[in-house]
Amino acid sequence: MELKSRSLVGVSVCLLLCFSLSYGTKEYLACLKSIKDSLEDPLNYLNSSWNFNNDTEGFICKFTGVECWHPDEWHPDENKVLNLRLTDMGLKGQFPRGIRNCSSMTGLDLSSNKLYGPLPDYISKLVGFLTSLDLSSNNFSGSIPSNLANCTYLNSLKLDDNRFSSQIPPQLDQLGRLKSFSVAS
Repeated sequence: MELKSRSLVGVSVCLLLCFSLSYGTKEYLACLKSIKDSLEDPLNYLNSSWNFNNDTEGFICKFTGVECWHPDEWHPDENKVLNLRLTDMGLKGQFPRGIRNCSSMTGLDLSSNKLYGPLPDYISKLVGFLTSLDLSSNNFSGSIPSNLANCTYLNSLKLDDNRFSSQIPPQLDQLGRLKSFSVAS
């Protein structure tokens, strides 16, 4: 009876781990596919590197601009996106809403592209756990969302060289961890 119990526990743990890895992979695949689909890539940085036809563990960690989380040296290519650095790639489009599926992401750098339009009013629901957000040198317009104040982990917020038309929301004073903030035009 003890052998059956141990086998059942072992199988249960294996299934739980497999489901967790599968979910994480699906979640991050959805995130990156959505980002790629929502942006024009005239210089082919994403089109040449972001190939979703591979199903080996860690393959998304080899995509241009993707840095993955690795809890230890045994799993350096685990499929959890930690940072997304798509700087100066000529990308065009609006702020990619699919970023919400990259739930472990702590850094987002979309600087020096040709992104435009308003930032979503609910931006903190998309990027709530970021410690670093760089959207500088784009063509974002409208007002800076006061909802950014809910991104309480932010250490660095760069919004300079855009076309924002409003004042800096006073709610951003609530960002107690913020060390670097730039918004100059």
